[in-house]
Amino acid sequence: MENMKRGIVTYLIVLVAVVAAFVLLPGLLRSDSEVNTSTYQRYLKNGDIVEAQINQNSEVPTGNVQFKLSDGTIGRVYVSDVKEAEEELKAHKISYTLDDVSRTGIFEALILPALFTAVVVILLIMFLGRSAGAGSASNNRMMDFGKSHAKMTTGKDSHVRFADVAGLQEEKEDLVEIVDFLKNPGKYTRVGARIPKGVILVGRPGTGKTLLAKAVAGEADVPFFSISGSDFVEMFVGVGASRVRDLFAEAKKNAPCIVFIDEIDAVGRQRGAGMGGGHDEREQTLNQLLVEMDGFGVNEGIIVMAATNRVDILDPAILRPGRFDRKITVGAPDVKGREDILRVHARNKPLGDDVELQQIAQTTAGFTGADLENLLNEAAIRAAKEQRAYVNQMDIKESFIKVGVGTEKKSHVISEKEKKITAYHETGHAILFHVLDLMDPVYTISIIPTGPGAAGYTMPQPENDDMFMTKKKMIQQIIVDLGGRVAEEMIFDDITTGASQDIRQATATARAMVTKYGMSAKLGLVNYDLDDGNEVFLGRDFGHTKTYSESVAREIDEEVRRIIDNCHREAQRLIAEHRYVLDECARQLMIHEKLGRKEFEQIFEQERAGTFGEKSGLLLPDSEATVQDERKPDKDSKDNRLGVFPGIGELRTAD
Repeated sequence: MENMKRGIVTYLIVLVAVVAAFVLLPGLLRSDSEVNTSTYQRYLKNGDIVEAQINQNSEVPTGNVQFKLSDGTIGRVYVSDVKEAEEELKAHKISYTLDDVSRTGIFEALILPALFTAVVVILLIMFLGRSAGAGSASNNRMMDFGKSHAKMTTGKDSHVRFADVAGLQEEKEDLVEIVDFLKNPGKYTRVGARIPKGVILVGRPGTGKTLLAKAVAGEADVPFFSISGSDFVEMFVGVGASRVRDLFAEAKKNAPCIVFIDEIDAVGRQRGAGMGGGHDEREQTLNQLLVEMDGFGVNEGIIVMAATNRVDILDPAILRPGRFDRKITVGAPDVKGREDILRVHARNKPLGDDVELQQIAQTTAGFTGADLENLLNEAAIRAAKEQRAYVNQMDIKESFIKVGVGTEKKSHVISEKEKKITAYHETGHAILFHVLDLMDPVYTISIIPTGPGAAGYTMPQPENDDMFMTKKKMIQQIIVDLGGRVAEEMIFDDITTGASQDIRQATATARAMVTKYGMSAKLGLVNYDLDDGNEVFLGRDFGHTKTYSESVAREIDEEVRRIIDNCHREAQRLIAEHRYVLDECARQLMIHEKLGRKEFEQIFEQERAGTFGEKSGLLLPDSEATVQDERKPDKDSKDNRLGVFPGIGELRTAD
């Protein structure tokens, strides 16, 4: 479309230039200058004119006098009476010539208009030829607007094989049948088997859905048509349906083949869910897709693959058997899968002797394939930045923090008061991570800011891939969330806004326990959760009607409050039991700004051994007094508490 616009503009510019040349050229070629009558009379009186030529017009007696001055200048004046001009020249004794009435020549009368018409015709022919005669391969032509935008690749062009897809063993096994059918269709048709017409890959972003589809095409060695769901829908009604028809027409010509529609939720959303249930362009496109998938017969060799991370919003008609017969869930890889993925992405990266991919796989629970690739890429970037020819374990460790919580803002200037608040806040989280049996161990504690509103972070180290959450673990998660606020209350007798995100997360967990998971003995095994995901077009709350009474809503609020309060009291009890760890860890954070798992657990060992405060592997500042067992603060004296200082309510967020 852009090429067409540029062509039209070019032709118009050329046409205007040609017309302007024909109109202006005769005037530009004239070498004389026109003067008015008074100037001409002055030249006559002063005797400046040496010779003249009178040119008569066809409208006699008008004409013009072309004259030459004594300095060689040529001028022209228009006169209303040629006879009168002739008498004036005679009176001033100026020699002159008289030309007869000018007539239009054959060039001006016939040849010039013919040339101009020919130029216009040639330009129009060139324009029409370029807009309509360049072929159907270009999607930018007006005539090809309804053509499919799908890109076709062959098995030779695809360099992705199943060996390049790691961590998805079961998913690959489901797709091997598709590849085998495309290679050996007779093997299945002889026994009356029907290969699935469609396969839909479902999973969160980054799990490898598109990569699996490319691997199927590469293994099957058949034409592979790939298109995004958003490529079908345009602002013009009927274009999407036309592109669907064109896509399947091309697929039938190249059968056996694979048609892959990425992000199919862009076109396959449930019909009639918009405002008023309108029959819009997207729904017409979906209807045509449904017809086409039912249109080709069994075993024709056309397999439709699609990928989405929002299968819950797809129209039920597109998921029924006969269209997308098989649904393959592509989930996050387990620890063995993560190790295999890391090995694939580490092929072209030189690794140091201290890099242990198995240990990295164990500490990256919940990471998708895209996350792991990004982790190693960030580590390689850091190694190149440090001017090293290999990636070491520290590169991966620092990249793990960068990917998990963001880039640390080490250049930010933070006051000592704010650093102290952050140190105690993060230590409160870390203590609860350590002492609660179902929580993951602490990986890193830091008081280095990582972004707006985040003055520090406590990162756990997942050791297991949990498929579901238990009630006890959810309770412990709430306790950990409240640890930062409890530490602030205990040390400073005041609170900050730093726990806002912690409180939001704790409240969401408690409410889900009551309304969604039936974990409240008071409210029983009833689902009160209104967010069922059905009204995805009207918004989460618009159009909802409460399914329970106001008294039940009050009970829900009371039950959520009871869970939060109980967890808050438990967090206070646990942190109070480890008050020495709280003080010492906060002090070490003030010195080093960051502690790892080994240093943090060493503080607990010192507490258990009764050597708390002695100089060991952790550096203690000389200015700090040695912590003695009898240093326990007086409960009745707020001023004797370690670290108390005024003005705490005016400080910034600490988390």
